[in-house]
Amino acid sequence: ASLYMSALMQLGLLREEGGGGTPVDIVGARQTIDTIELLGEKTKGNLTAAEEGFIQNCLYELRMAYVEVTNAISRGPQPPEAAGKR
Repeated sequence: ASLYMSALMQLGLLREEGGGGTPVDIVGARQTIDTIELLGEKTKGNLTAAEEGFIQNCLYELRMAYVEVTNAISRGPQPPEAAGKR
C-alpha cells in the first residue's frame, strides 16, 4: 500500500497534506510500478486471494494513471479555449 501511495505521489495525483504542488517524477513512478510488479511475481503462490487481488488492482490503476499522465505530458499545455472544448 505504501508503494501504491508513493507511485500516486510521483505521478502528481496525490498531494501531501499542507504541502504545495509535487513535481511529477515519471521515471520514479515507473520504477515504483515495476517494483510492485516484481513483488507480485516473487510472492506468487504465497498470497491470499485478497492480497493477490490488491496487488493486481494497484497495478491496473497505476498503469492506467501512468498512461494518462505520460499522454498529458506529451501533449503539453493546452490553450485555455482548447481545454474548455473537451
